[in-house]
Amino acid sequence: MGSEHIPVSVGGRVLRISNLDKVLYPDTGFTKRDVLDYYVAVADALLPRLAERPVTLMRFPDGADREGFFEKHAARHAPEWVRTARIPTRSGTAEYVFLEELPALVWAANLAALELHVPQWRIGEGARVPDQLVFDLDPGAPAGIVECCRVAVLLREALARDGLCAYPKTSGSKGMQLYVPITATEEKQSSRYAKRLAERLAGRHPELITATMTKAVRPGRVFIDWSQNNPAKTTIVAYSLRARPEPAVSTPLRWAEVERGEPLAFGPGQVRERLAEHGDLLAGMDDSRAALPSE
Repeated sequence: MGSEHIPVSVGGRVLRISNLDKVLYPDTGFTKRDVLDYYVAVADALLPRLAERPVTLMRFPDGADREGFFEKHAARHAPEWVRTARIPTRSGTAEYVFLEELPALVWAANLAALELHVPQWRIGEGARVPDQLVFDLDPGAPAGIVECCRVAVLLREALARDGLCAYPKTSGSKGMQLYVPITATEEKQSSRYAKRLAERLAGRHPELITATMTKAVRPGRVFIDWSQNNPAKTTIVAYSLRARPEPAVSTPLRWAEVERGEPLAFGPGQVRERLAEHGDLLAGMDDSRAALPSE
């Protein structure tokens, strides 16, 4: 359809979408139309993960095989009905968007925003107090997803001893992530807790785990990246696509799958099937929020 802009009605909003037949994943022929279809199909599960969180878009207008770019100042593209807010950044401020309804999600997908990244806090009265922890498990070759599963189980057990509940998901890349719903009293509390826990596990399992960012110590180990709990950082949101040679998704997991330690990687079609079979595996997160242990 070339660059023709086509008006469509989505959730009572009129959007102008374009280049539906443009291939965004050349290895598989996955088009922008397919991207839009996927995000519409998973919206009921994805939108709660985006609610109240400023979104950093990672856009790939030339396709997933070309260099993309992060966009925080996304509001300059946004229709007037898309919620925006000016939020402090390391270099000043940025006008972030909030993708809290289906039309806004479709609008972002039409910009070839394949990846959606969010912080671990929701917008409030100027404070960035986290409501969830995230542990990013990054394997150093020859370690892989199987070793990440072992570390995830160890993390789950340690978190449970502190009264916290963990929800696993793939990163959509080579590793895994754990979400932990929490209540905290100030913005850096979760980062301190995550660092202490990662270092404790690394001390107990040095052959399997490292808690330092030094790449030289990573081969054969899983790096527990606790630093993404810094309020200035963001993490790929569950159900987001990833820009890989083939379309991949950051996919919520069942603990039984993690315990089996099997290879875990899912594409858009598989995620839609999993939602139909299991529902949203993160649906209970808000109901299992617990306070971080006192320091």
